[in-house]
Amino acid sequence: MKQYKFILSGGGTGGHIYPAIAIANELKSRFPDAEFLFVGAKDKMEMQKVPQAGYKIIGLWIAGLQRRLTFDNTLFPVKLISSLLKSRTIISKFKPDVVIGTGGFASGPLLQMAGLAGVPTVIQEQNSYPGITNKLLSKKANKICVAYENLERFFPKEKMILTGNPVRQDLIDIASKREKALQHFNLDPAKKTLLVLGGSLGARKINELIAKEILLFSAHNTQVIWQCGKLYYDQYKRFEENENIQVHAFIDRMDLVYAAADVVISRAGASSVSELCIVGKPVIFIPSPNVAEDHQTKNAQAVVDKNGAFLIKESELDSQFSLVFESVLNDEAKQKMLSENIKKLAMPEATRQIVDEIVKLIDRK
Repeated sequence: MKQYKFILSGGGTGGHIYPAIAIANELKSRFPDAEFLFVGAKDKMEMQKVPQAGYKIIGLWIAGLQRRLTFDNTLFPVKLISSLLKSRTIISKFKPDVVIGTGGFASGPLLQMAGLAGVPTVIQEQNSYPGITNKLLSKKANKICVAYENLERFFPKEKMILTGNPVRQDLIDIASKREKALQHFNLDPAKKTLLVLGGSLGARKINELIAKEILLFSAHNTQVIWQCGKLYYDQYKRFEENENIQVHAFIDRMDLVYAAADVVISRAGASSVSELCIVGKPVIFIPSPNVAEDHQTKNAQAVVDKNGAFLIKESELDSQFSLVFESVLNDEAKQKMLSENIKKLAMPEATRQIVDEIVKLIDRK
């Protein structure tokens, strides 16, 4: 049997990295002898997270264009040429059978050069509003795996397939992990647990909200696991003096933290929304308004429209948060309804379906 070779590229945030790792893991389970290589951006988090997952990674000197005029912007053409040349070298040396991009800056030059070299390429688009990199790459890509319907205005319809977003397989059955989770995070089983997720880098507005509402959580005898992001950890770690508050820069065991949670407050990045649909916990989404085309609000709204979650805009937190939080925390019937409705939107087979498409491309080749 031929030994296949796969290159995966995606990064900048966890939302691009984890889908790539999930796809690699599924490919590895089907082709145990396959060779894998990841390509990321030199100074981004994929350079740590991918080796932790057991894969080799090469970094490109690439970054996105800033919206304002900065010194980095003047370097952009140089970085782009450097990354294109390095990508060409990587592809000619490694000789992949397929190249898979999950978004982020590094996947641009790599998939561009793969296409020019005649290597089949697959794009996995997580959002309801695609990023510029994937929009540009879609013209040459062989397959585009999407997580939302109605993306024909961005991508060629004949190349698209609706798969959902890859999620960590350890999230599929978290109910059985509740006991272990409570022990792992040293939680009191008699108290409700609120999980706060601001994305891999953290969310300033959510962190400010949680700091302001500590008394509200105490009044409801609620323990809080607060993932504040590495940029904010030093600022907020002092809150751990309160025995009911745990502050984390990053959480490695997402399966256990979801298993422990009774209610979740979260940003609405595509991967987070997909995970929360599978996990099926009551969610209050606070989307980031600072993303292209406000796609986090659109991601969250798709769940809210099916009565699967609550959404509070950042601008409405002062007036709405305590009312919504109390109504969810104290109403078990509402919690049950939210859980059942959000679970209906889950696409747990996404990773398998994406890999099926990759396998079809290999077979055709």
